[in-house]
Amino acid sequence: MEAIELILLFIASLIDLCQQQLQAGAPQIQLRLAGTSRVPNEGRLEVFYNGQWGTVCDDDFNIEVAHVVCKQLGFELAMNWAHSAKYGQGEGPIWLDNVRCSGAESSLAECESNGWGVTDCKHSEDVGILCSTTRLRPEPLVRLRSGPHAGEGRVEVLKNGKWGTVCDDKWNLQSASVVCRELGYGSAKEAVLIRLVGGRSTEEGKVEVQMVVRGVKKWGAVCGELWGINEAMVVCRQLGMGFANHAIQETWYWQGTPGAEDVVMSGVRCTGTEMSIQQCRHHSVVHCPRGGGRRAAGVTCTEHAPDLILNARLVQESSYLEDRPLSMLECAHEEECLSKSADDMAWPYGHRRLLRFSSQIHNNGRADFTPRNGRHTWTWHECHRHYHSIEVFTYYDLLTLNGSKVAEGHKASFCLEDSNCGKGIQKRYECANFGEQGITVGCWDTYRHDIDCQWVDITDVAPGDYIFQVILNPKFEVAESDFRNNVMRCRCKYDGRRIWMHNCHTGNYAF
Repeated sequence: MEAIELILLFIASLIDLCQQQLQAGAPQIQLRLAGTSRVPNEGRLEVFYNGQWGTVCDDDFNIEVAHVVCKQLGFELAMNWAHSAKYGQGEGPIWLDNVRCSGAESSLAECESNGWGVTDCKHSEDVGILCSTTRLRPEPLVRLRSGPHAGEGRVEVLKNGKWGTVCDDKWNLQSASVVCRELGYGSAKEAVLIRLVGGRSTEEGKVEVQMVVRGVKKWGAVCGELWGINEAMVVCRQLGMGFANHAIQETWYWQGTPGAEDVVMSGVRCTGTEMSIQQCRHHSVVHCPRGGGRRAAGVTCTEHAPDLILNARLVQESSYLEDRPLSMLECAHEEECLSKSADDMAWPYGHRRLLRFSSQIHNNGRADFTPRNGRHTWTWHECHRHYHSIEVFTYYDLLTLNGSKVAEGHKASFCLEDSNCGKGIQKRYECANFGEQGITVGCWDTYRHDIDCQWVDITDVAPGDYIFQVILNPKFEVAESDFRNNVMRCRCKYDGRRIWMHNCHTGNYAF
């Protein structure tokens, strides 16, 4: 009997050791809830792995997996989960399929599955999660005290109802990272290398980073020249503050930290997916002709942001050619919706060949998509008798297979409204009578093929194989949670009389 017990004990220890090794080798991932929900504790489950956000398939999903997800997100437990893309279909890879958890795992990465990216699912099977509204408050509680800025200070813990300090004996970066993750700042390295100062709240301010200058660590400003929404997005993510709402090139109304006005980083260029600003390209030697101080970079962050995506299938199914008389194109010509060669034609005689299509633009984010500028700044166009609320809302381009542009179009946001909404969602925006413009979360705006400028003028294009491309919000005028799904591309074949669209897909990647 003792031998059997020893064998069972040995097997149990081996299993425990294997589980520890598996957990130690589990990849570091981030989770978020996205989609049509307007509250933070429910939405489509998305996973950030290998530098890209993706979704999880609902196959074999159960409440135990949902519990692991909610706990990892900082909620007490899961209330329910939803199948069949209840919160809208996601984009990018489907990272996990047939996920199986015991419920005791600390991260979704520790659960069993088919493997990263191994799936037979479609985005119509994206899983959703409903977590409890109660957030976890682990014991002991942790706080930072006496630090000059958010994200730094003396570590204090609450135990048995009393706050106390932590001895620095054997304290290292790994220990500090545990505290930073618990407080929502990412890793310890990130928390001490970047901060926001001078803002009206902790979610905004001038960006200051700590860099090594002539062998000495020094806090300083970031050059505001060429600073944009992608760079701001990385800063907000690094600080654990959600998404960028504004990228500010001149923080003239925010004061920096005394002694940190000098620029210590310049030429920052990010794709928007980096986990820290140090991962972005930047000058090896600081070069900022306009100086720092009040002309330094700044950001405002927000917990929720919109996310636009184009219905690629509708574009493919609705595209066709029209030879339209010049006499019916005077307003479109005035708004520069025709190719330059139209200027030299004998108006109103002749015609232009137009590639027409319908577009359906969904807001799959967590906040409404609204124009940055108020109604008092909108431009009235007498010819079409409508207001333009955004300078350019979309680009329409026809490209050669090597990416050279052969024809182009654009669409100003003359009427950005809720054409239709998902079940149970009320329309909030309507253009009639100078109404508010925007797209509500879970709704979409449809631009029909028969609307002026809803085309690309291909009169001068020779027959051949091309790529048709649509870019939403191309100038990043309105902040979104993800700009990578703002691009839609199709393969296009034109024989001089007819046109075929095929393989239309969303996402900024090649065929």
